[in-house]
Amino acid sequence: MVALTIADLVEHAVDAVPERVALICGQDHLTYERLEQRTNRLAHHLAARGVGPGSHVGIHAQNCLEAVETMIAAYKLRAVAVNVNYRYVRTELRYVFDNADLVALVHQRRYSEAVADVLPDVPELHTVLSVDDGSGVALGDGEDYETALAQGSPERDFPERSPDDLYILYTGGTTGHPKGVMWRQEDVWRVLGGGIDFTTGEHITDEHQQSRQGAENGALVTLPVAPLIHGAAQWVTLGGLFSGSTIVLLPQFEPHAVWRAIQDHGVNVVSITGDAMARPMLEAFHEGDYDTSSLLAFSSSAALFSRSVKEQYLQLLPNVFISDAIGSSETGFGGLGIVQQGAEQSGGPRVQPGKDAIVVDDDGNQVEPGSGVVGWFARGGHVPLGYYKDPDKTAAMFTEVDGRRYVTPGDSAVVEADGSITLLGRGNMCVNTGGEKVFPEEVEGALKAHPDVFDAVVVGVPDDRLGQRVAAVLQLRPDRTPDFAALDEHVRARIAGYKVPRSFWLAGEVVRVAGGKPDYRWAKRFTEQHPAAEHLDGVRARGA
Repeated sequence: MVALTIADLVEHAVDAVPERVALICGQDHLTYERLEQRTNRLAHHLAARGVGPGSHVGIHAQNCLEAVETMIAAYKLRAVAVNVNYRYVRTELRYVFDNADLVALVHQRRYSEAVADVLPDVPELHTVLSVDDGSGVALGDGEDYETALAQGSPERDFPERSPDDLYILYTGGTTGHPKGVMWRQEDVWRVLGGGIDFTTGEHITDEHQQSRQGAENGALVTLPVAPLIHGAAQWVTLGGLFSGSTIVLLPQFEPHAVWRAIQDHGVNVVSITGDAMARPMLEAFHEGDYDTSSLLAFSSSAALFSRSVKEQYLQLLPNVFISDAIGSSETGFGGLGIVQQGAEQSGGPRVQPGKDAIVVDDDGNQVEPGSGVVGWFARGGHVPLGYYKDPDKTAAMFTEVDGRRYVTPGDSAVVEADGSITLLGRGNMCVNTGGEKVFPEEVEGALKAHPDVFDAVVVGVPDDRLGQRVAAVLQLRPDRTPDFAALDEHVRARIAGYKVPRSFWLAGEVVRVAGGKPDYRWAKRFTEQHPAAEHLDGVRARGA
C-alpha cells in the first residue's frame, strides 16, 4: 500500500534529512532524528496505556514542540489527534472532551486546574500527560510528559498504516458548539498538505516526492504565526515537515516577536491569518529595526486580509511574494490570489480557484463567470467525511452538482468575469437590512482602511424599519477621537450606501478567536450590553 498518511510522510523526511533542524520554539529545537526518537517514545508510551487505532488524543496547549510531537505520535499509532482551543473555559472544555471521546490528553501545566475540574465528567479519558511549560504550576493530575517519554522505546516498529486513517479538526465555536471535521488522511493531505500542487493543481503520485525535493533543494525556514489549534497553522507545519523544512513556532502571537524570529532564524516563508495579525505586525515593524532580507514569501489565509493592509505590505516588502488564500476546515485549500499593487478588490479575497472549486447557487447550479449571482463556495474531489457525531450537519454540508458531490460549508461567493472567485464571507454572518444582504468582511475592510481605525467587527442589530441595521464595533488607534461623519464619508466612497454602518460602538479592544477570526458572538453581546457611541440617523442610544 502506498503510504499516504501524516506519520509516514514525516518519517520519509526523517529518513531523508535526519540531521536537519525540524522544529524551533523559543530556545528549544529538535532535529528530524531527535523528533523521530521523541515521537516514537511518546507513541509507545501511549500504546502501553491502551491508545491505538481510532483512539482520540487531545492536545490542550499553546504552540510548543510537545504539541507537534503529540500530533505525530498519535498518527504513528493510527490514533487521532484532537485540537483543543486553549482559550476555552471549563464548560467548553467539558463539551469538547466529551464530544470528541478523548481517551488521552496532553496539556500544558498552566491549564492543570481547568483540566482537573473537567476530568470527573469524562471517565473515558484515562491517560493525562502534563507538559512543564515554565508556568510554575505543579504537576497535578496525570503523569509528567518527559517522564512518560523516557519510558517509551525510541524505535520505529509500528504496524502499517492506511490512507483511510482519520484526521479530525475541531472548528467553530464563534457561532455555536465546536464541530469536529473528519477527513481521510490522504484526502486532507491532498487539499492542505501539498498532495495537490497549490499552483498547478497536479496530483503528487510519489509518496517520497516532498521529502526528496526538500533534501535536494535545501531547507526552507517557515514561520506559521497562528496557533496550532488552527487548521492553517497545523498544515503549514505538517506540510513543511513533509518537505524537510525547518518550522519556527512562537508560543503565542506577539508582533515584535514575529519580526525578531524572522531576523534571528532567517525565516523564508511567513504565514498569517489576516488583518488581526497583519495590522499589529505593521505597527511593530515601524517601531523597530528588523532585518527581513531572508523573506521570500508572505501569505495570509482563513481570515480577511484587507486591501489597505495588503498595499502597506507591498511597500514594506517589495521583493517578497505576497499571497492571499481561501479555504476552510471543511474544504481545504480553495484558491490563491497574488497580491499586486492597485489590484481590484471587492468584498473579501479574490483568488484563482483551486482544483475542483466552484460556486453554486441556491438551486444547486454552478454559477457562471460574470453573472453577478451570489452563490456558495463549493469544492469537489477530495472532500471530508463529515462532522464527527453529527449526521444532520453532515448531510447539510454537501450538495450534488451534475451528479458530483461537493462540500459547501456556507461561504458566500461570486464568480468574476475572468473566472476568479471573490469570497464574501460566512453566510450565517450576513446582515439582512431592508432585504439587502451585507457581508461583514467587505464592510470591515472599508472601515479598517480609515487611518483612525485599528480594528473593526460588523454585525447586524435589530431595526424597527429595516429588520436589521448594519452596526460596527470599532477599536480606534491610541489617542484618536472618533469623527463618525468623516468615517461615514470614507466608507461611502468604498462601498454601496446600504452597506454603510448606521450604528457604532467603541471598544477598548476588538475580541477575536485564537486563529484571528472575528468573534461575532462577542460583538453581538457587546452591542446588547453597551450603549452605542453614535447612530448616524441622529438617534442617540437608549442604553443596552
